[in-house]
Amino acid sequence: MAGKKVVLKNYVSGFPKLSDFEVVETEAAVRSALPEGSEAVVVKNLYLSCDPYMRHLMSRNREPLRIESYVLGEAIKGFGVSKVVASGHPDYQIGDDVWGFTAWESYSLIDKPQALFKINHTADVPLSYYTGLLGMPGLTAYAGFYEKCSPKKGENVYVSSAAGAVGQLVGQFAKLMGCYVVGSAGSDEKVELLKSKFGFDEAFNYKKESDLNLALKRYFPQGIDIYFDNVGGATLDAVLLNMRNHGRIAACGMISQYNLEKPDGVYNLATIISRRVEIKGFVVFDHYSLYPQFVETITQYVKEGKIEYVEDVAEGFENGPSALLELFEGRNVGKKLLVVDRE
Repeated sequence: MAGKKVVLKNYVSGFPKLSDFEVVETEAAVRSALPEGSEAVVVKNLYLSCDPYMRHLMSRNREPLRIESYVLGEAIKGFGVSKVVASGHPDYQIGDDVWGFTAWESYSLIDKPQALFKINHTADVPLSYYTGLLGMPGLTAYAGFYEKCSPKKGENVYVSSAAGAVGQLVGQFAKLMGCYVVGSAGSDEKVELLKSKFGFDEAFNYKKESDLNLALKRYFPQGIDIYFDNVGGATLDAVLLNMRNHGRIAACGMISQYNLEKPDGVYNLATIISRRVEIKGFVVFDHYSLYPQFVETITQYVKEGKIEYVEDVAEGFENGPSALLELFEGRNVGKKLLVVDRE
C-alpha cells in the first residue's frame, strides 16, 4: 500500500528552510506491521498538528524534552488525529478514531497505544478540532490557565502569541472568568481577529511597538495580574516591569527563541522578588489526568457558543514543510494543521 512521509534531511540551525525537509514515497504494510502477540496498533493518519515545540526537535543539541529529537531520514513526529486500521490491543478496535503522538506519514505503528486518546466523536465539532481545541493545545491552554495561573474574576490578563492555537483559548477562558484581557500578535489581521471574534478587550501588533514596556503600560495602567507566556524573550522582559504584586506567569512556550543561535537575555528578574511574582513552567504531559474534565467542559462551551475557534488548514503531505515554516514565521492565523486524509 503506497503512502508518503515528511522526513528531516538536515538538522536545523536558525530558521528552518524548505530544503531541510523532504516528502518521500513509502510502502505502508498495514497488517503485517503488527508483530505476533503485540498490543501495538497501526493507524491511518488523517490530521497532523503543526506546533511550535516541533522546532525544538529539529536541532541536534537542545534542552531535553519528554519527546526525542527527530532522526535524519525518518518521518518527523507530532500530535495528530488518526484512525485505527489494525490492532493487537483489546481497548482499540479497527475504525476507532484517536488522537495522540504519531509520525508525519500515511500509516504509523504505535507501540504504546495506551498513550492515545480515544475520540468519542460527535457531529458537534469537526474531527480536526482534536488537533487543537479538543487536543493537546486545548488541554495546554486549560491546564496552564486554570491550574498554573489561579485566575480570579476581575484580574488583568495578558496573552502573547494570542492568535495561536493556545493563546486564542486562554484569552477566551479569561473572558469567561470575568477578567480584563489583552493579547498581542504579529499582524493587524490577527489583532482584529482577537477583538472581533475571540472577544479580547484589547489587542496590539507587537511589531508596531518600538517599546513593549510602554505599550504594556498603555494597556495595563494598573499592572498585570496574569501573564500567559508563549514567546519569552523581550516580551517576557517587558512584562516583568509591569507585573502587579503577587502576579502569576505561566511559562508555556518560548517561540521567539527557538530559531536563535543565542537566546535573548532577560534582565528584569529582580522584579520577581520585589513584587513576589510566581513563574511556573509546565508541560501538558503532566496534566493528562485532566483530559476527561477538560473535554466535557470545552464541548459544552462549544455547544453553548461560548468558545470560538479558528483553524489555518494546509492540504497534503507535499505542503507539510511549508505549513511548518508558516508557523515558525508567524504567518498562520489560528491553529495550523495539515490534512493528509479526510476519510
